[in-house]
Amino acid sequence: MARFDLRGMGVALITPFKSDKSIDFDALAKLLEYQIKSGADYLVVLGTTAETATLSNAERNELKHFVAERVAGRVPLVIGCGGNNTAAVVEELSTIDTDAFGAILSVVPYYNKPSQEGIYQHYSAIAKASPLPVILYNVPGRTGVNMTAETTLRLASEFSNIIGIKEASGNISQVDDIIKHKRPDFLVISGDDGITFPLITLGAVGVISVIGNAFPREFSKMVRLALDGDYDAARAIHYRFTDLFSLLFVDGNPAGVKCLLHAMGFIENELRLPLVPTRITTYEKIRRVLDSLN
Repeated sequence: MARFDLRGMGVALITPFKSDKSIDFDALAKLLEYQIKSGADYLVVLGTTAETATLSNAERNELKHFVAERVAGRVPLVIGCGGNNTAAVVEELSTIDTDAFGAILSVVPYYNKPSQEGIYQHYSAIAKASPLPVILYNVPGRTGVNMTAETTLRLASEFSNIIGIKEASGNISQVDDIIKHKRPDFLVISGDDGITFPLITLGAVGVISVIGNAFPREFSKMVRLALDGDYDAARAIHYRFTDLFSLLFVDGNPAGVKCLLHAMGFIENELRLPLVPTRITTYEKIRRVLDSLN
């Protein structure tokens, strides 16, 4: 199985909607070109930032094929494939068209709150069924349960096709423990824009980014500088965005980044219920920060 290069900045793509809540493919096409021309290293399709839970199966397939066709191999693609029904995820893996994709990103099961053994067994089944390399995704703020460093390391040691983890626990000690004890080719990726810089200094290889939707050139430059060991230059870019890091999540994700992209003229400020746009006060704060960055 071919290795997938996860170094650098991957972007967790949003799904633009029109005012009637249908997918805005014209806006998506413009956003894809913006990402590719601005230095994104790879793109993640149908992740949580894409509001995938609100898309029908037909919409997911249409979006997946649209992105693959428009990107046309210019940057690598990762596809989200996860859930809280292990059998359903395994079934999806047996039917999914993976030709245009280099890896899958699969989230820790949400809502069920499985034990660590349950999480291990879930990913074990996925690793055995997946036609592509697997990236684990630990985001306890959304799933309700944290995958411990011990479970991550157990999976990494037993399955060579589990190639990395998107770590969004926010627990730097946990990430440090994974980096310290992992097998050499297992890659740790930040899942939190705000702590990407410090995680790279510990040994993370990059980020799957939300803010990268709006600032791919600047944020990918920060990541590359940090990976090259130019910490002073990387830190300077990191500090430019610290106000935005918190603002983008104060009213939930992807409401914040959609607000930002709307203010930049890329998309309509539309989400699907149960998600709603940011409060006007948040919007105004994001506009002020955006003006200060330009």
